[in-house]
Amino acid sequence: MFRTRPTTSAVIRSAGLSYFPLAFVARLPFAMMTVGVLTLVVAERGSVTLGGLNSAVAGIGTAFAGPLLGAAADRLGQRRVLVPVGLLHGALLAAFPLVVASTAADAAVLALSVLIGMSAPQIAPMSRTRLMAVIRRTVQRDRRERVLNGTMAYESAADEMVFIVGPFLVGLLAVAIAPWVAIAGAAALTLVFVTAFALHPTGRLQPGAQHSRTTQAPARELARFPLLTVVAGTLGVGLFFGATLTSLTGFLAADDGSGDRAGLLYGVMGIGSAVLALGTAALPQRFSLRARWATFGSVLLAAALLYATARSVPALVVALAVLGCGIGPTLVTLYSVGALLSPAGRSATTMTMLNSAVVVGQALAAAVTGAVVDRLGVGTALAAPALAAALVVAAAAAYAVSQQRAATQPEPVPA
Repeated sequence: MFRTRPTTSAVIRSAGLSYFPLAFVARLPFAMMTVGVLTLVVAERGSVTLGGLNSAVAGIGTAFAGPLLGAAADRLGQRRVLVPVGLLHGALLAAFPLVVASTAADAAVLALSVLIGMSAPQIAPMSRTRLMAVIRRTVQRDRRERVLNGTMAYESAADEMVFIVGPFLVGLLAVAIAPWVAIAGAAALTLVFVTAFALHPTGRLQPGAQHSRTTQAPARELARFPLLTVVAGTLGVGLFFGATLTSLTGFLAADDGSGDRAGLLYGVMGIGSAVLALGTAALPQRFSLRARWATFGSVLLAAALLYATARSVPALVVALAVLGCGIGPTLVTLYSVGALLSPAGRSATTMTMLNSAVVVGQALAAAVTGAVVDRLGVGTALAAPALAAALVVAAAAAYAVSQQRAATQPEPVPA
């Protein structure tokens, strides 16, 4: 990306300077949703297990509906999908604090969390799809892979920054005002910025609106083994996120009786993660995507083992900072491989599959880790991120094997 400035500038001009801050803010509510639901339920209902379950069912709802929303966007265009979905999601978020604070049964809160997850606008994968369309229209064919990898690095860095700012805002608002303010803020951001993103001119560039049924690859192409290894890798990343956040919340709750600071400390991991994610665009071409996945996945696993042994807040902060050095570049690599393996005409579906895998992993890990905190103790829960990191490394090995066996399908070349 740094060595193709004229080409990259053409992409920026085509998308428009206003697009990038708009897409960044529009994805903030998604980053605030899981942490906000967890923090609010724990604060109002006094149960880490129930908070984890609500985060889990919200994630399951997102994972179920996400690929369907992506497929609908491929067919109908993003505007027709994002506008009604964003309005519904904003309304449900606004109602959530009222339901949690009421005498409603836990089952009603869980049901509302499912609906919140199902209606979550898929801004990150939609943004990747739009920029992929811009690249196809403005960049010469022989330069597309380089620009695509640089763009995926930017998008992943933006995701990382959002997942710094989102949890940080939740923690800050919970400590300074009240936990419900974060959810109310997410509702307002959804109603304003998701709608603005949906109506942005780049929505017309989304390829699903122009491709006919005959130009789309068959749906079975989405189930090819190499692409499934990428889905498994992003699932491992989601498991890592959920296990880390929930175990951190449980540790702080046991330490001082309140888990409100979890979002603030969680942001420590994202700082190095975002910087290194953006920096992957400058890595040499000979450092292949396959090697990157294995290398940074191994760094993530080693740091997760360090996190598992931490027994104080300063030790956790150090471990979280090291974890960021592995998770950011790993996520960039996964999305870069996924983008290049995407079947024709199904880019939005592919991106939402990867995004949904992250969310469902985060949700499942939140539920399981919350139960572990309550039943087995925080010390056991701190080992959960290492198990998730092991899945990321195993998926990297499976991808490497698939590439070695598929001599007629060479590995995508990184920037």
